[in-house]
Amino acid sequence: MKTYELKYSNTNTYLIAGEKGILLFDTGWSGTFPAFCRCMGELEIPVQDISYILISHFHPDHMGIAQEIADLGPRIVVMDVQQAYIHAADCVFEKEAGSGFKPVDDTGVTILRVGDSREFLAKIGIDGEIFHTPGHSDDSISLWTDSGELFVGDLNPLYELELHKGTRIEESWNKLLGLGPATIYYGHAKKAELDAGVEAASRVDTNDRYELVSKIMRMIDKGVSQDRIQKKTGADRNFIEDVTRMYLTHQNVGVQGILDRIEIKGK
Repeated sequence: MKTYELKYSNTNTYLIAGEKGILLFDTGWSGTFPAFCRCMGELEIPVQDISYILISHFHPDHMGIAQEIADLGPRIVVMDVQQAYIHAADCVFEKEAGSGFKPVDDTGVTILRVGDSREFLAKIGIDGEIFHTPGHSDDSISLWTDSGELFVGDLNPLYELELHKGTRIEESWNKLLGLGPATIYYGHAKKAELDAGVEAASRVDTNDRYELVSKIMRMIDKGVSQDRIQKKTGADRNFIEDVTRMYLTHQNVGVQGILDRIEIKGK
């Protein structure tokens, strides 16, 4: 099995290549399809070689181009716990004139019971399992491989658990940590190698972190890429990635809320 990290949008997506097929875990926001195709071209992997698309949860930045990809051959797999949420984000794209968004075609979707996930994954040569891990959203799922890789979408990173004691987020993490993961792949943060200890803190060499975070948030709202944000602000790339992830995954979070989370991460 081989994992490819695809970074063509503000959402990290992953290709997991088994011995008998390829699984795409998550897709980007609507409008990122050309960038996705370029990324696949750089890997020299035809989109048509993807067997299935699995969405960690049906928020706009994780399922926005799922149907465009599926139109080229890959099949969208939806876990039974997600079925009621397939079109939850459609209304978001309807408000964006000219977004080019294509809703998921229900007739081409495979509905899979969580309990049958190991058998399903085995058919494409991946030894692993899919778990229901609510917390960030009720339809969130995580993909585990027996080799120790864990794909969690927007489940809050481990360094934030202090903020979520006694919640469903903690319950989901307790379930996953019981598996003994070695590598955790996040939807909006750098992968974590648990053998290497706690993830390094993001550092920003500035006396006005509040204003910097505000500026980064405004640029995110305008759809500015992380590369351009770095050029415009001079901020550390890790810091920009942290702010982006926290802003996109925490509803109504403010500047101070982001700064508090970054401080917790650095402890």
